[in-house]
Amino acid sequence: GAGGSTLMSYFSKNQIQALKPKITFSTLRDLQCPVLQSNDLQGKPEESCSTEELFEWLGAVLNQVSLDNKSSSFLSTYCCPEPNTVVEKAFLCTITGFIIPEKIIQLLEQLCCYFGEPKLAHWLTLTVHGFADSPVSWRENEHGFHKGGENLYNFVIFRNLDYWLHMAVGTHDDCPP
Repeated sequence: GAGGSTLMSYFSKNQIQALKPKITFSTLRDLQCPVLQSNDLQGKPEESCSTEELFEWLGAVLNQVSLDNKSSSFLSTYCCPEPNTVVEKAFLCTITGFIIPEKIIQLLEQLCCYFGEPKLAHWLTLTVHGFADSPVSWRENEHGFHKGGENLYNFVIFRNLDYWLHMAVGTHDDCPP
């Protein structure tokens, strides 16, 4: 009856809105960034930072935690790992929604344009988070929520197109392939 068609139009309209990703852009000025060498995963004192240091730094930047190690800060006394460099302008884009793997590949390809003139980026990152309460994580295996629901991977791509891949899963989840 009429009630059924009203319900259908309500769901179809709301599902379309739910599937449309939300995009936010921000520009971070004078950002302290770790110095990285694509062939040096462990980092070297006074030359480059390790993959773990980068991953931790990225978490601070994405959560907009201050990097200046002020003792008066109740939130964090974290500071950028050494060696680091100040980048005048860094571009942060967040896309929230259901995103298929093909779109992620397209995003990676578009990001690589930042290696060309006039931008000439040294490296860039793309982090993909699964939902914390997603029923599955890797390889169709059940995803245990437990504490944080970790379920993400992160690409770091360098100008020479070498890349690093971080993967993070919760304690009781299967590791990715």
